[in-house]
Amino acid sequence: MSTRVQIVFDCTDPGRMTAFWAEALGYRVPAPPQGFATWDDYWRHAGLPEDELGGPDDRLEDPDGQGPRIWFQQVPEGKVVKNRLHLDLDASGGRDVPIETRRERVRAKADQLIAAGATRLRVLSVEGLDHYGEVMADPEGNEFCIH
Repeated sequence: MSTRVQIVFDCTDPGRMTAFWAEALGYRVPAPPQGFATWDDYWRHAGLPEDELGGPDDRLEDPDGQGPRIWFQQVPEGKVVKNRLHLDLDASGGRDVPIETRRERVRAKADQLIAAGATRLRVLSVEGLDHYGEVMADPEGNEFCIH
């Protein structure tokens, strides 16, 4: 039996990260649990203190129900070293697609995410190699790849 996975990003600004990764992945903020009009209503019912309510959206889900849920956990410190785990976004369409088309698709996705707050760190391309990718950083500096 498999185990469901939730990916957790430590971050200083959950609202900004939620918006960025929703754009990057095509994910959405989930509706509150059934019987609750808002997430604050749910968390209030669960016993969260009133002074901890009213924060930004901090979680995402795959609208198709296939990918893992993502939670952006607020922490006081910013990122200081390279992450040991990163996401790869498959924007190219795979090896059955000509390299020129894959390169255009990857660049287009990178440009879209730069407009949303990402930074291009480097291009992964070697002449003669049937691969093209870009290493990026999200708004808080977490590395990810687009291929």
